Amino acid sequence: MTLMTLLADVAYSHLGGAIGAGLAAIGAGIGIGQIGKGAVEAIARQPEASSDIRANMILSAAFIEGVALFAVIAGLLAVLKA
Repeated sequence: MTLMTLLADVAYSHLGGAIGAGLAAIGAGIGIGQIGKGAVEAIARQPEASSDIRANMILSAAFIEGVALFAVIAGLLAVLKA
């Protein structure tokens, strides 16, 4: 096994975890954006329910952030472990 082959194997072994961490972050950003969009539209339709809509939006965004954080950490650990 040559040095270049060894370096190529090491570089590709980190690729899966890095891609997974990036996709988790992108997915969380898209999800929270959709929540915000829906909340703004709902508040525009029913301004009197804005406090309830806002509370549900923040709770949903927090859940998405929590799951995304676990996914990013798992991806980074996969990069470090490989």
